[in-house]
Amino acid sequence: MPDGLPPAVVIGLDSITGLQTARILADRGVPVVGVVADRKHWGAHTNACVEVVESALSGEDLVSSLVHLGRRLDRSSVLVPCTDGSVDTLSLHRARLADRYVLPLAPHAVVELLMDKVSFARHAAEAGLPIPRTEVVRSRAELESAAARFSYPCVLKPPIKSTTWLAHTSAKGFAVQDARQLMSVYATVATWSPSLLVQEWVVGPEDGLFSCNGYFSEQGAPLATFVARKVRQWPPEIGTSASGEECRNDEVLATTLKLFGDVGFHGLGYLEMKRDVRTGQLMIIEPNVGRPTGRSAIAEAGGVELICTAYCDAAGLPLPVARTQHYLGAKWIDLRRDVQAAVVARRQRTLSLGEWLRWMRGPKAHAIWSPSDPLPFLVDLGHAAATGVHRLTRRPGKPSLPRVARSGRLPILGASGRSGT
Repeated sequence: MPDGLPPAVVIGLDSITGLQTARILADRGVPVVGVVADRKHWGAHTNACVEVVESALSGEDLVSSLVHLGRRLDRSSVLVPCTDGSVDTLSLHRARLADRYVLPLAPHAVVELLMDKVSFARHAAEAGLPIPRTEVVRSRAELESAAARFSYPCVLKPPIKSTTWLAHTSAKGFAVQDARQLMSVYATVATWSPSLLVQEWVVGPEDGLFSCNGYFSEQGAPLATFVARKVRQWPPEIGTSASGEECRNDEVLATTLKLFGDVGFHGLGYLEMKRDVRTGQLMIIEPNVGRPTGRSAIAEAGGVELICTAYCDAAGLPLPVARTQHYLGAKWIDLRRDVQAAVVARRQRTLSLGEWLRWMRGPKAHAIWSPSDPLPFLVDLGHAAATGVHRLTRRPGKPSLPRVARSGRLPILGASGRSGT
């Protein structure tokens, strides 16, 4: 490892979040070691890392891999988990890693409170935070009772994506349009989780979804925050963010500061809120803790050194000066997927080519594309082409659960953990 700054170990390099994080840190002279579950993933082809290690991204295998890696590193390193599973694993096993690594993260009880949707729903209700109506069900009888009380659409999802849940689907949950569909989806997924949540759906367009990324000190003080909103998603109506832009929303910022401040949170924190068109109220969709998020790189494009603040605070280095949002109009774009979304919008006559090109102006962060690190984008493009060919040539099969849950043009919750975020 080269002399100078402490290394950063980015866990989950095989994701948009991990790739962006590795690039941001490497661009600032930090030696980055990437941990991937799949060396064939496009993210593993980046030149931002001095080394790429293949390992499970959660559980005992991850801990063992980090222990072995730590013995080879010549100094204490900063851990930067980029998946929920890695956050949970590192939080649980931090004591075993403390002699070689620094993990900027609140105590496990606080992490669990915010990560587990059951405990978070209970906490939010007690704290007076605006969340959609939520109930926990552990049996078909409890579901039938809840189904009669809920208005629709609503969402059925697990408290946390366990190994058993992920063995069946990468989706965070399924949106349903009526009680009959709720019971049908439950019959399929009931064995995937011992308890499930039913939550009312927040109705509104994709650009009504706001987020705030932040980093909080060990004393719970906000050291950097950045507010943005989603612009387009791919696939339309059911996908995750293809583009976003910074915006000013003081209500989202205030709710973020209250949520994380009240529990004394330490580390990277993220809150997502959506405006319900029926009431005009902003409602909490969910928090994410302990890791960067897919659109967190927009902060750096907007002049806020969010990731570097987290790294410097953990490494005991002076904090970056640029930690205040000045609303410069920065944008974030996953180029391939945003082009696909824009093409569909143009066909629907909701977006013209000129409007898209004008939107592209100004400072921006790219999810995958980089002129100095082009291989991940090219590999992703190749994977997308191969997938398209496969879909065109495969035989029609029985519809999967996501397609069933999509009836009525309602979205499923994507693998990112949110509906179209």
